[in-house]
Amino acid sequence: MSLPTRPLGSSGFHITTVGFGSWAIGGGGWAFGWGPQDDAESIATMRHAIELGVNWIDTAAVYGLGHSEEVVGKLLRELPASERPLVFTKCGLTWDANNPMQAAKRILKPETIRRECEASLRRLGVERIDLYQFHWPDESGTPVEDSWGSMVKLIEEGKVRAAGVSNFTVELLERCEAIRHVDSLQPLFSMVSRAAAEKLLPWCKSNNTGVICYSPMQSGILTDGFTKERVAKMASDDWRRRGPEFQEPALSRNLALRDALRPIATRHNVSVSSVAIAWTHAWPGLTGAIVGARTPAQVDGWIQAAALQLTQDDLAEIAAAIARAQSGSGPAQPPNTVASRGGSAS
Repeated sequence: MSLPTRPLGSSGFHITTVGFGSWAIGGGGWAFGWGPQDDAESIATMRHAIELGVNWIDTAAVYGLGHSEEVVGKLLRELPASERPLVFTKCGLTWDANNPMQAAKRILKPETIRRECEASLRRLGVERIDLYQFHWPDESGTPVEDSWGSMVKLIEEGKVRAAGVSNFTVELLERCEAIRHVDSLQPLFSMVSRAAAEKLLPWCKSNNTGVICYSPMQSGILTDGFTKERVAKMASDDWRRRGPEFQEPALSRNLALRDALRPIATRHNVSVSSVAIAWTHAWPGLTGAIVGARTPAQVDGWIQAAALQLTQDDLAEIAAAIARAQSGSGPAQPPNTVASRGGSAS
């Protein structure tokens, strides 16, 4: 199966507009886990996504405290080299193995970046990481220039093909760009969490930096079957139980927005999830969306987003629904569609 692709900035990669996000397959038992997860089911789920045409997987060292990368590595060993997806991973979150429920520390010291890279290479079972990303800005006092310089060295040594960042500000992006081009940015971006559209997407578009957003379905809220009761039934170690968008009054507002997507989904004969993901694709500068799944059936629920193109009327209807629901914050309609309709974007 062939899915549409877009160039990831100037990296040389052409990636499908949806990629497989492996946060949840890290399993439970750590500070930001999604509850228990069966490894065999995880591998079957990723394999199904690849069979449907998805050509990249996004993971991180911290997901499951190394476990997600290990599971991705098992999948890669099972696949012929010609069928292997691109693998993107992240560093910069240092955890305490003796206290897994404690939040990891945001550290981007040159020596820890190198140590984490070597560990990720081992867990993934690869000689080179396709895209290596800083997970969060450093909080240890390390200048970002020192951190990014360490990333450049990893590229020069052949351990990393392309370099990106996640959750960075424009100011940090510019400081990195002055040293070496930033191949990609990974921001939170969804109909609920829209702040990235204000400055980050325009900066990336003008600098030819690719953008792969995470949580386009707002960690499950913008899906067909999500309910308030579902939150109450989540595993005790599922981080979403503590997430602000899963608490009232935000939860009711978000579900009202989700319900407003149903007529659009019906018109296109797709799922609500697909509409939520395709909305991110409509924004200039956005390359692809990272979409998680814990079962093959969940992949089937969003795979149509890869080729779905929302109309200007769809986008205007969604912007109106965002305003009615008072869900989240940030621009509500892509600027190119606003200009053509003479409307406003917030």
